[in-house]
Amino acid sequence: MERLDWIEGEGFEALRGQRAALVDGPVYTLLDPTEYAVAVGEGDRARLIIVHTKPESATLSIDVGENAKLSIVEMFIDEAFVECSIRQQGGSLCEVTMAELTSANVSYRIDLDGAFARSELDGLFLAADKEHCEVGVRVSHNVPDCSSRSLVKGVAGGEATGTFQGLVYVAPGAQRTDAQQTSRNVELSTGARIVAKPQLEIYADDVKCTHGATVGQMDDEAILYMRQRGLSEQQARRLQMEGFVAAIAAHCAVEPLCEELYRRIVAKLERM
Repeated sequence: MERLDWIEGEGFEALRGQRAALVDGPVYTLLDPTEYAVAVGEGDRARLIIVHTKPESATLSIDVGENAKLSIVEMFIDEAFVECSIRQQGGSLCEVTMAELTSANVSYRIDLDGAFARSELDGLFLAADKEHCEVGVRVSHNVPDCSSRSLVKGVAGGEATGTFQGLVYVAPGAQRTDAQQTSRNVELSTGARIVAKPQLEIYADDVKCTHGATVGQMDDEAILYMRQRGLSEQQARRLQMEGFVAAIAAHCAVEPLCEELYRRIVAKLERM
């Protein structure tokens, strides 16, 4: 079994049982959950790391109280199937950083239930060989004056496949909604395939909502530029990919894990 000393030791607190109330202080860790409920109380601040190292299914339920803040990093290092429900009350902030580093399937359903709630999600999947990655993000703006931003990037090589399914829902009366949902993807080979489907469903008229998706190949002009400055083609391609995914690691919502997350992303890219 892989050593996980990067989420152990002073400052980390492992969660047990099936539910927990999180408070400011420790970095909470949740390893291979199958069914778990998390709550952050009114005005509290909390940080949570979720790691999936087994091919299991999981259901996560997360409640973020009024004016509370929760920062989450979720990492997949084995094939897991996860459904995550996040409910936010007024004035709350939930930041999610997610990385699928192998075949995996994760679906986030985020409900903004109180005015001035804010959701920030940065996701990444890296699929090599014949791996398959799926990411779903549904953000529901159920009341006025909420904001959300979702950015999911994907890279597929070999005969790998990836799928992004997104939806921003704006309920009737949810005026002054500000929502962005973006999917950006790179296919490294002719056998790789990524499908991206961001969508908007809007029932209010005073809103600012955008969505977009791109699926393309590496920038040959940028590679040529780097090769003219002494880099090999392999080095140039690796640096371009590192630059593409680095923004996700840079937005890592739990600072103690940022370096480990970036190291694992780079290690996976070197094998693609």
